[in-house]
Amino acid sequence: MTLDTFLLLRYEWILGLLIFFLLVAKLRDWDSKPRQFLVIINSLLVLNFIVGFIPLDKGTAFFDFFRTTHLIDFEKNILNMGVLLISVGSSRWIADQKHRGEFYILMLSSLMGMDVMLSAGHMLMLYLGLEMSTIPLAVLANFHKNSLRSSEAGIKFIMSSAFSTGITLFGISLLYGAVGNLSFTSIISNLEPNALTITAFIFILGGFAFKISAVPFHLWTADVYEGSPVAITAYFSVISKSSVVLVFVSVLYTIFGKLSESWILAISILAVLSMTVGNLFALRQQNIKRLLAFSAISQVGFMLVGITGFSAQAVESIIYFVIIYILSNVAAFMVVGAVAHVTDRETLEEYKGLYKTNPIQALVMGISLLSLAGIPPTAGFFGKLFLLTSAVSGQMYILLGIAAVNLVLSLYNYLRVIKYMFVDEATEDVPEVKSNVYEIIVYTFCMLGIIAIGFINPIYTYIQHIVAGI
Repeated sequence: MTLDTFLLLRYEWILGLLIFFLLVAKLRDWDSKPRQFLVIINSLLVLNFIVGFIPLDKGTAFFDFFRTTHLIDFEKNILNMGVLLISVGSSRWIADQKHRGEFYILMLSSLMGMDVMLSAGHMLMLYLGLEMSTIPLAVLANFHKNSLRSSEAGIKFIMSSAFSTGITLFGISLLYGAVGNLSFTSIISNLEPNALTITAFIFILGGFAFKISAVPFHLWTADVYEGSPVAITAYFSVISKSSVVLVFVSVLYTIFGKLSESWILAISILAVLSMTVGNLFALRQQNIKRLLAFSAISQVGFMLVGITGFSAQAVESIIYFVIIYILSNVAAFMVVGAVAHVTDRETLEEYKGLYKTNPIQALVMGISLLSLAGIPPTAGFFGKLFLLTSAVSGQMYILLGIAAVNLVLSLYNYLRVIKYMFVDEATEDVPEVKSNVYEIIVYTFCMLGIIAIGFINPIYTYIQHIVAGI
């Protein structure tokens, strides 16, 4: 392997070395001291995040099976940031776990699969990355082996995942029959709109729709979110979903670009269903994790609205929104985890009067929910504005009208939680949650990002620059 090839795979090599270190640490029982272990692993994740920003040339490897560009590198850095925030913010829960080493091995193995998926230049490599990222998630969902809810979450996820895998593979086989080659370059050159290629696309779309929890492929989401530990639920909601959305955009815009007239209608239908069903089902939820699960489904609907724009502006707006989505959701889930740690419950009733006993957690949760709702001056407002503007450029006016109605519906869902925290009187005060230094760091970083990103123009300008340089 040449040095150039080694550098192209630097993200994967670093994750591989981290996983190897964790395996050695497990064998030598180095993870038995949680405090020292967390300091070491979080320091290594910070180093991984920093190294990812070292500028290197784009290129391909392994006969174009693997490729990288400045945009792909940036997308991997976004995921690295999300994993780092979840790791640091979940330190309280991780320290209490006997199998903390296994947690990191599974999480980083899944992240490596996502990196492979982002850099895929061949449909088989894309499928390999998709499965590499999914299988560890099934184990993570069942991380609490003695919990019936966690076991149920793991079983539901692996069964649904197996079904979606079959759909995706059937679509890939039809695509091979239509084109005769599965490299992205060959598909782009030889793909022609016909019944076979459109059928292949429909099956591949179904596989991706499951991974991003788009309606009607969303039925696993709420149960898996509720049954999984909070840190793992955050990983499902933030990292897994964001990575597949970023890959999905690339696949639609490059591989299936010639079928845009067909898939824009399909994506529009999925967007309407995801926004509407997500918001309507969120209305009746009394479990905070289930509410955030349907919130995530609704947010995916808004991302799909942006995708229908089919332009460079749409790509920019989706990447920009993914960053905001990660910051907002990580902060919200960290508060859920902190409250659940002291109450051992996850119902909305636990959030009544939260501001009186835990003002920091209430403020962080409130700002995060306002950002998810798209209320100014949070960055979520600008993120949704850019997504809707992308749809305007595609002249999707009916879709925009439905999205506007769903913005109001989603606002009610988020304000309901805020009302619980700041207005309602608690029947039983929530015990004081003493945030540790790790949680304070994550809260501060996320809040600064949520407030500042919308007003710091160079961030969006940088995204425009790397998208233009693909």
